Amino acid sequence: METVGYHYVVEASGCDPEVLGDVNKLRELLLKAAKNARMDVKGSYFFKFSPTGVSGTLIVAMSHISIHTWPEHGYAALDVYVCGTGSDPEKAVNEILAGLKAKHAHITEIQRGIRDNDEYTHVIVTWEV
Repeated sequence: METVGYHYVVEASGCDPEVLGDVNKLRELLLKAAKNARMDVKGSYFFKFSPTGVSGTLIVAMSHISIHTWPEHGYAALDVYVCGTGSDPEKAVNEILAGLKAKHAHITEIQRGIRDNDEYTHVIVTWEV
């Protein structure tokens, strides 16, 4: 099996607080994004904090999508990680950002599991949207 994976670490700002605080909307958003990005969802767990905020994770074949929200700040921390090339993780990231109505995002893509002789390393690229 190939060791290379693609890990997107996203800081989303100016997001819709109503979406960030709604566990059901977030679950639907992540499930739809995973499906549209050709990811095979194996399980999920979402938790709504009191008084505000949600954490949620999708386990997908060969990795995960996770989100942690702070509605009072309009902020979400998002991770999308997949191994191999059978899915489109960047499409999932973009769809989730659109669903959160993010006004700004700082995205870091980490290509992981790159073999260098007997060691493994990674490459990092970052951009703003």
